[in-house]
Amino acid sequence: MKILHPRTFILIGLVAVIAVVFQSLTPNYLSLRNLGGMLSAMAISGIVAMGLTFVIVLRKFDLSLAGIASLSAMTLGFALFLYGNLWIAVVACIGVGVICGAINGALVGYGRLPDVVTTIAVGSIAYGMAFVYNGGADFSKNFFSSGIVAMNYTKVLGMKVPILLLLMTAIFTGFLLHMTRYGQAFYAAGENPVATRFSGISVNRMMIAGYALCGALVGLAMLIQISGIGSSRVTAGGQILLPAYTSVYLGAALLGRASIPATIAGSLVMTMLLNGFTLMSVPYYYSDAVVSLVLITAIVLFDPRILIYLKSPRRLVTG
Repeated sequence: MKILHPRTFILIGLVAVIAVVFQSLTPNYLSLRNLGGMLSAMAISGIVAMGLTFVIVLRKFDLSLAGIASLSAMTLGFALFLYGNLWIAVVACIGVGVICGAINGALVGYGRLPDVVTTIAVGSIAYGMAFVYNGGADFSKNFFSSGIVAMNYTKVLGMKVPILLLLMTAIFTGFLLHMTRYGQAFYAAGENPVATRFSGISVNRMMIAGYALCGALVGLAMLIQISGIGSSRVTAGGQILLPAYTSVYLGAALLGRASIPATIAGSLVMTMLLNGFTLMSVPYYYSDAVVSLVLITAIVLFDPRILIYLKSPRRLVTG
């Protein structure tokens, strides 16, 4: 019988402490209604973070998430405005994410361009293109008749659609990354790209696949967000970058490496914190400061140089 890793008990303990603290401060924190709302909120940040996990596993960064999210959201709104068909809008929304992600991957992989600068540029272009549809104004026509708003409260198999999409995304990405050879190729391409090339795996194609998948899940997250607010907005992606990175790095720090289970764990912790702050009416700038602090702490704990130093300070000094 396999015994749970000690890191798992640390995670469980952290979740328990957060729950006890906020329950003592806000009596409704552990109510069924609030827990359901917490999972629905986690659907957006969690899905984005799961897509970002593939990029992080490749040892790259993607700072275009906000721009891609804005373009995907406005594309969805424009498609509903023109056709009034939800499925066409969904395909357009996710498709834009895939295309932008693939462009990122091609430029970073085949073009050998720096990932940080490239993704900032692509994200900025995407954000600018989001204004082209309607001059920056919101889209809301055909939203109720198409059924997109109903997604936010409709239940399938006893679960609200956003929660079901979160679960399905977790199953799909977890299976792909951890239970297939193709998924292991992501880890190989990130850890040792030279050896990966010699083994016959195209690192450049893995870059495109990782970034494209990340873009697709950003589009899916925007679909969930739009179903909740009832309109497409240029500012739709303004609050997804920081929680996504924090979820990935916090999860990696808690469970030892970047993975889908680790990202889900990190996203759960971050959602619990943000939900507690919201119930306490804490101003957003204070909660953002806490999230930033958690992100910095997670990066420090996940940095292999820090681990080397903790094991042997002389190795860090001597290089």
